[in-house]
Amino acid sequence: MALTLVIGTKRFSSWSLRPWLALKTAGIGFGEIEVTLRQPDTKAEILKHSPSGKVPLLEDDGFKVWDSLAICDYLAERFPAAKLWPDDVQARAVARAVAAEMHSGFMPLRRDCPMDVLADTPMAEIPDEVTADMARIDTAWNDCRTRFGAGGPFLFGRFSIADAMFAPVVSRVRTYHLPVSAVSRAYCDAIMALPAMREWVERAA
Repeated sequence: MALTLVIGTKRFSSWSLRPWLALKTAGIGFGEIEVTLRQPDTKAEILKHSPSGKVPLLEDDGFKVWDSLAICDYLAERFPAAKLWPDDVQARAVARAVAAEMHSGFMPLRRDCPMDVLADTPMAEIPDEVTADMARIDTAWNDCRTRFGAGGPFLFGRFSIADAMFAPVVSRVRTYHLPVSAVSRAYCDAIMALPAMREWVERAA
């Protein structure tokens, strides 16, 4: 087995953070290639590895998977002992639903609050669309924690792909001082306290 993850600059690449965090937290060994983003040759450098021209990309002995959620799902099947999805069928269905919702939605939050894990820039006025996005995220986090989170501090108790998908949002909450409920605040603290999350931020610096 020879896994290699191609990622973008750790400070900014929210999509790269997701599978990187899943790999690290699950204790799966992998190599890493980091492509510097926001440079004139960034696209060309990424295309050397990824057919989509985007990061992240996972290579497994020559087999390539691109897209964050697809990579995470591949890892869950490739390494079932890592238990990257919840065991319970209903919890797993909800975990997949919220992960997919994050994957395809919340465009105003992404547009107005880009990930920067080293920044601390409170927003003087939060746009209405961002407020609406955060209200939905806060509701989803509370629902998952209430119904399925008894076994630990994460959305479904133990760490799962759903947490990997929302980790960049947690970073945005901290960077832009976005309002969340007490339950969500505790959840954010748990994500930021993860050794893998701390390592990502330290290496970004």
